[in-house]
Amino acid sequence: MNINPDNTVFVVLSFEGPDEYSMAGALGARVTHLPNTLADIGYHVHHFFIGDPNMGGYEVLQEGKLTLHRWCQWISQYHPEGVYYGEEGKLYDFIESAPQFVLNEVVTPVITEGKLVVILGEEWHTAEIVCRISELLVKSGIRNRALMFWNANSTYGFDRTDWKRLSHLATITTVSKYMKQVLLDMEVDALIIPNGIPEALMNKTDERDVSRLKEAIDADFTLSKVARWQSDRGWEAAIELVNRLKESGTKPVLLACGNAEPYRVKIAQKAVALGLTIGDVCIDGDIEEYHRAAELKEEFSPYLEAISRVAPADILNFLIPIPHSFLRIIYQASNVVLANNTRTPFGLAGLEAMAVGALVFTGCNGEDYATHMSNAVVLDSQRVEEIDFYLDYFKNRPVTREKISTDAKQTSRRWTWQEIVKTLICKLEYQAEIQGVVIPGGRVNPDNDGC
Repeated sequence: MNINPDNTVFVVLSFEGPDEYSMAGALGARVTHLPNTLADIGYHVHHFFIGDPNMGGYEVLQEGKLTLHRWCQWISQYHPEGVYYGEEGKLYDFIESAPQFVLNEVVTPVITEGKLVVILGEEWHTAEIVCRISELLVKSGIRNRALMFWNANSTYGFDRTDWKRLSHLATITTVSKYMKQVLLDMEVDALIIPNGIPEALMNKTDERDVSRLKEAIDADFTLSKVARWQSDRGWEAAIELVNRLKESGTKPVLLACGNAEPYRVKIAQKAVALGLTIGDVCIDGDIEEYHRAAELKEEFSPYLEAISRVAPADILNFLIPIPHSFLRIIYQASNVVLANNTRTPFGLAGLEAMAVGALVFTGCNGEDYATHMSNAVVLDSQRVEEIDFYLDYFKNRPVTREKISTDAKQTSRRWTWQEIVKTLICKLEYQAEIQGVVIPGGRVNPDNDGC
């Protein structure tokens, strides 16, 4: 018996969300693309998240299939900087106000219509909410008409999670084999439902935009790195590599794309101590308007002009959010994309770069999609000597480089959100069977090959 758009409604709960205000990292990308993909294939989806205080609290998109519920806006008005400012107050309000609302306004009406409800909670902020909704469903006598999943994208907040209670009330999932092992070490068993990428990331880029970026950068060898400014993200090795390349007579540039976190200052100080120059890339004006123009029209002039103003520099440090459409240009213009994290739950940046055929150097933890010397270079250490070895290796092996590029693109097609949703639906059906959850009007679908 299968879950399908006719008999199932999804509720997604997350702290981050699709608004610029609400997006801080990979979680924001996940909880944007997963609901969108479910809606694209016909499911009704309700997404609750900490939304932009200046946007509507309730918004219906995608021909009525996707409903956004922006929560805690009355608190966010006092914290316009972003989703994690005023975090504790928002968390308290989210926990106290969302569960009963979700039950009364979404779950009960859907079940009354004779449909199944699937509730997907993301990250530690929603663990208590998921637990409370599950308990409310039990009290209402309708727990067997809902599937409760809670997903761990990272280890943040693990110390604040009641694992025994959560494991009893919901099915726990995670995003990679690495994260599954982390949870197993805590005696928590989890299903793996990985992250994915939008199919649009595999669209062909305009070579003219790539050429314009290369001209603005003005370098012999371009490296790019998209990661949080944290000590386990491989930034020190990236800086040391730039220094090595410069000392060898090459004219390198590192395109550094991260969030505004304190560790960035430490890396900048190290770079300056090595004699490297840094250019801070920033844009005056309406960033959100530039962002929309980049995503909708592929108009990148403001970004290219911002780069030209500070280049040449050994490191171009982006102080602005970069739209995915321009990231694709950055990846394609790069000789190497460094996704060399020492510990990562799921290396989404590496997969996104592979979609355009970039040569990606990954770490060896959460990047389940990466196969060494087949579709990427999988590093075993943070030693700059290891990275340098592979750079030298590819100098006289263009055929090998091209083969890796081709395999990278093929791999990315298997990790789109459309493919990931098939995995999600399959595992939902499995849990429904073993939990005795009723799938109303479920039918066998021979085209549902997600399992």
